[in-house]
Amino acid sequence: MGQSQRAETRAHPGLPFIRPRLNRWVLRVAYAALPLLLRVRLRPWLPAGIWPVVCDQPDPLVQSFHQFQAGHIRLLLAFRHSQVDDPLVMAYLFSRILPQAARRQGIVLQPPLHTAFMYDRGMTLWAGRWLGWFFSRLGGVPVRRGRQMDLTALKTIRAYLYQGEFPLTIAPEGATNGHSDILSPLEPGTAQLAFWAVEDLHKAGQSQPLLIVPIGLRYLYPKPNWAALHRLLSQLEHDTGLPTVPLTSPPAPDPAAYYPRLCSLGEHLLTRMTQFYQQFYPAQSQALITPDDGVPSSDTFAPRSHREIADRLAHLLHTALSIGEDYFGLPSRGSLASRCRRLEEAGWTQIYRDDRTPLTSLPAFERGLADWIATTASLHLRHMRLVESFVAVTDHYVQDRLCFERLAETALILFDLVERVKGVTIPRRPQLGQRQAVITIGQPIDVSQRWPSYARDRRAAKAAVATLTADLQQALEALIPGGAATNP
Repeated sequence: MGQSQRAETRAHPGLPFIRPRLNRWVLRVAYAALPLLLRVRLRPWLPAGIWPVVCDQPDPLVQSFHQFQAGHIRLLLAFRHSQVDDPLVMAYLFSRILPQAARRQGIVLQPPLHTAFMYDRGMTLWAGRWLGWFFSRLGGVPVRRGRQMDLTALKTIRAYLYQGEFPLTIAPEGATNGHSDILSPLEPGTAQLAFWAVEDLHKAGQSQPLLIVPIGLRYLYPKPNWAALHRLLSQLEHDTGLPTVPLTSPPAPDPAAYYPRLCSLGEHLLTRMTQFYQQFYPAQSQALITPDDGVPSSDTFAPRSHREIADRLAHLLHTALSIGEDYFGLPSRGSLASRCRRLEEAGWTQIYRDDRTPLTSLPAFERGLADWIATTASLHLRHMRLVESFVAVTDHYVQDRLCFERLAETALILFDLVERVKGVTIPRRPQLGQRQAVITIGQPIDVSQRWPSYARDRRAAKAAVATLTADLQQALEALIPGGAATNP
C-alpha cells in the first residue's frame, strides 16, 4: 500500500515558481469530470467516494459572486481545510451548487463560476510534475509555506485580489489536520493579504470593499462501515504487535465497542515512539515523561488522565521537531505548525538547490557532497512529517462525542503514522464507507471597514491583523455544528 519511502538521495535544482496560466478548456474538462471523480475518488474498484455534496444555505455566496461579477466588491473565500479531498468539494460548490442556487433566485451569474486559489508548492513533489501543470491551468498559485516572504507568490496573489477576473480561495489554517470538528489556529497570512488588497485598492483610487466569506466543510458517513473500521483497527493492531479482536457477525454498530481498541493503539504508539526517541535521541528527549512499563491491551484497557496523555504527546512532538531543529540550527519556538513549516523550508534548501552553479556542471566529487547533504536533510524531515499528522490531535476528541466519524478520523491518522514508520511515503488510506460532504456558508466580513484602524501605524496594523484573524477563526468555528472541538 502506498509508495516506498526512501530518503531523497539526490540533490535537485531549485523549485521554480509555477506561473498561473488559466486555460478554460482544462477548466471545462475538470468541471465536467467532477461528479465522477467525487463518486469514485480515482479508485473505481472501491465503492466509497464522496457523495452527495450538499450546501443548505448557499445564498450569501451567490450574492457575493453576483456583486463581484458586477464590479461592486472584491472577494476572498476562506474555507475549512481538513482533508486532501476539499479542493474537489469546493470545485463542485462553484461549478454545480452555486449556478443552481442562482437560477432558483433568478440571479444571472456569468460562467464559469471559478476562483483562483493557493496551493502548497510541495504538493508537486509527492504527486508529480503533472499536478503543477494542472493547477497552473486552473489558475492556482504555488506558495512556499515555510518562507517568511515568498515574494513572487505574494505579488501574484495581491494582483488576483486587486484586479483578478475571479475571486481568490484560501485555506487560512495553512494545512490539513484530518479533523472535521477541530479548527486549527489560523495563520495571520489571510488577514494580512486582505489588508494589502485593500491598500492596493486605495492606492488605485478604487472604492470597492473587499469581503471575506467564511466557508465551513465537514464530512459525514451516512452509512458507517463498521466492518471496514474493524479491519483497519485489526491491521493497526497486527502491525504494532497488539492482540487483534475477533470480528463479530454482524459487526457491532456501537462506537463504544471500538473506542477502547483505538485508545489502546494510541497509547501503545505513544509509548513506543517515546521509548524510541529516548533510546536513539537521548539529548533531545530528556524532557520526555517516562512512561510506565508494559503496554495496555484492548481487553484490559484503563484510560489514563487526559492531562497525562496530553503532556506526553506534547513532549513527544516537541522532541521529534527538536531533532531537525538541532540539525538545521533552527529555534524551537512557535506553534507546532509553524515549526513544521520552518523545518520543511530548511530541508528544501539543502535538497532543492538554488545555487548559482548548476548541479549538472559540478565535478563528480562536489555533486556527491550535494547528494550526501540532500540525503541527510531528507532523513531529518521524516521526524517533522510525523508531527505534521498530529498537530490537531487531542486526548479527548473522540470521547467528547463518541461517533463513527471521529473514530474513523483518528484511526486514519494513526494509520498514517504506522505506514510512514513502515516505510511508506504517501499512505493510501483505506476506505471506511461513502462520505457525504456538508458545506456551510458564513456571513461576509467587510475588511474595508477595518482599514482606518489598520492604516494608523505599524502597531495598529499588527493589532488589526490579529483582530481580523481572531474574528475569522470565530466565524469558521461557528460553522461547525456544536462549535469547534477544543484544540489546545
